[in-house]
Amino acid sequence: MRLIAIRLAASSVLSCFVLVAVDAGPLPVPPVKPGLWEARMSALDADGHEMAPPELAALSRLSPEARARMADAMKARGVSMPDANGATKVCLTKEMFESGGWQQMALEAGCTTNYSKLSGTTWNWHSSCTALKSESDGETVFNSAESYRTKVTTTATVMGKTNTSTRIVQAKWLGADCGDVKPFTPPAARK
Repeated sequence: MRLIAIRLAASSVLSCFVLVAVDAGPLPVPPVKPGLWEARMSALDADGHEMAPPELAALSRLSPEARARMADAMKARGVSMPDANGATKVCLTKEMFESGGWQQMALEAGCTTNYSKLSGTTWNWHSSCTALKSESDGETVFNSAESYRTKVTTTATVMGKTNTSTRIVQAKWLGADCGDVKPFTPPAARK
């Protein structure tokens, strides 16, 4: 269950920000506003159509007690549980962007990234995470400082089985005031 929460929180919120360490040079700063964000994640099926990610189905099968524990764990990290439409809310701070804290999980997992494009509107990259046995290609398009869309295709080997999946994150800025949502704290990466 904890793995589901970590994957859901990190994927739905921060895959837009690449979650990777840069091979050389300073960490890029996403061209977005700090504050309260809403992110919706979807997966692509074999025909390329968007569908709900498998993690949402797994969450729906949890007992009310387990769901409450997961909601508490996610809230402690600064992420809301997905609502009925799969939207999560997260508070992202200027300090987190400027310090590179948004890339903490990737740094701890030993991931590296090569950017083929890194502009104010589009980031394209390839990342390799040897400890996680995964390779990803992604693109984030920043429509404005208040909206972005990320598409990431990842090939990973888990328990000897190789799987390729594509996720899409559509996010929008809700405002500078995060209200009762505390700033996001990335979970420690598993090594």
